[in-house]
Amino acid sequence: MKHCEQESIDEIIKILTLRERKAIEHPSFAHAAVLVLLFNKEGSCHLLLTKRTDQVKYHKGEISFPGGMVDEDDLSLEKTALREAFEEIGLIENDVQIIGALDDIVTVTDFIVTPFVGLFPYPYPFETSPVEIAELIEVPLSFLLTEENFNEQEITRMGRRDIVYAYQYGEHTIWGATARILKQFLDLITFSKST
Repeated sequence: MKHCEQESIDEIIKILTLRERKAIEHPSFAHAAVLVLLFNKEGSCHLLLTKRTDQVKYHKGEISFPGGMVDEDDLSLEKTALREAFEEIGLIENDVQIIGALDDIVTVTDFIVTPFVGLFPYPYPFETSPVEIAELIEVPLSFLLTEENFNEQEITRMGRRDIVYAYQYGEHTIWGATARILKQFLDLITFSKST
């Protein structure tokens, strides 16, 4: 299976394995899980994102990672992310190699989201759900790591100061929980290279 350079993947696996993941527990919050999916396209590492339709209940029209809410039948959060990815984009569980997990984050809609980092073979015969997914977005990792494509600003929300992150990829603005997960991942992989 042809991926991003094996050396880079091994380094990412090492980073994710050696760190202590922060898990958040809050009894009244719902749980969700997403996949931060890496793949090799034309010799460079890419990330897969989705644009949600206007028909979904939450985060209409936003850019997100494949994933969603926990079902009572899910045996683990990892299984939630894989099941949701299959439902949304037709990605088969056995085609995904999970290489680690990032810290939980809490969304403004009171979801605790657990992101799993995974690899899959490309090109892939995606089958997107017309109800949930408007578009698949394949973003080069190098683009996301370029400073001018990223911005952060401070906002006041419900009397609290918050830092909001955003990445601009063509006409797509990646913000909110997706941008926070993305920044966490990119910070981890770039910090390791600088030390």
